[in-house]
Amino acid sequence: MELTVGVGSGADQLATADMVLNIGPQHPSTHGVLRLRLVVDGERVISAEPIIGYMHRGAEKLFEVRDYRQILMLANRHDWLSAFSNELGVALAVERMMGIEVPERATWLRTLLAELNRVLNHLMFLGSYPLEIGAITPMFYAFRERETLQAVMEEASGGRMHYMFNRVGGVKEEVPAGWTTRARQAVADVRRRMVDIEKIIRTNDIFLARTVGIGVLEPDVAAAYGASGPVARASGLDFDLRRDEPYLAYDELADVLEVVTRTAGDCHARFEILLDQVYVSLNLADACLDRLSTVGGPVNVRLPKVVRAPEGHTYAWTENPLGINGYYLVSRGEKTPWRLKLRTASYANVQALATLLPGTLLPDLVAILGSMFFVVGDVDK
Repeated sequence: MELTVGVGSGADQLATADMVLNIGPQHPSTHGVLRLRLVVDGERVISAEPIIGYMHRGAEKLFEVRDYRQILMLANRHDWLSAFSNELGVALAVERMMGIEVPERATWLRTLLAELNRVLNHLMFLGSYPLEIGAITPMFYAFRERETLQAVMEEASGGRMHYMFNRVGGVKEEVPAGWTTRARQAVADVRRRMVDIEKIIRTNDIFLARTVGIGVLEPDVAAAYGASGPVARASGLDFDLRRDEPYLAYDELADVLEVVTRTAGDCHARFEILLDQVYVSLNLADACLDRLSTVGGPVNVRLPKVVRAPEGHTYAWTENPLGINGYYLVSRGEKTPWRLKLRTASYANVQALATLLPGTLLPDLVAILGSMFFVVGDVDK
């Protein structure tokens, strides 16, 4: 007996077409407002176009009508998870233009707070990334550790998110009495409890299935797009400005600073880079606290009533938590910058999605997107 199953009259002759799918501009899996224009064939991505600009505030034009003290406030905000590092880069550029020598104690305080800010940034992604692919618990542990360090940062600066602690020529003020002891205890507490996050997520079978071998960013592609930070180092690009072009006090911390790299270039490698870098930053923070106990003196320099940078230009770059941030400052001798261009890490990293996403499946899209560790304000500025 033969049974013929029909598929519908003319089904084999129907024309098929790729579908254009918009992810965003409002989407829960992004740290901000990003739109992805995808062309998909079924569940497979054929092409991807990141469309940016939905949060654009024109910070680079606003720099031109603010004096050198005020622009720190604008720079503070584009990557809201790395506020201290953002304002630091602008301060370094202005100090280089003006030839200001920052007091030694201020340099060590800046280095310490930059590393604590790096840990705060990474903890946010260590909690939010598993959340984006269905794991709720790590978020609670990550925020517990964030609050421990936030208390220390808030006590020193007065701010929880936008610290505004850097000043041209140093930092705002001396830290409170006993602060270094409390900071050391906070660092020790976070280091001791990080094992809780590791137990939950590093070897979790479901997490591994969603991330290992998914979203592989080849090193040549990462380099071509100018990717940096954890995203680039997960693909094997061994570059870190703290080691390769030291600023602040990093040249004196070479024996403590370890540049963590991986070669897999997948979502899991990017996540592991963040996890391992937390320990490196905590070690650097301890080393800074050791040095602060022996270094005294002022924490800033006295500036004139009107701050004017001499005519010329300079470029300062820093190893921010998400990658390399560059600050190109052009002055015409006035009290405001003639031009201040930001080169942000997230902008370059997000562009790689155009090459990274084609060929992947829609269920893996969120896992890949979240593993790029970007802040959309850092893209749009």
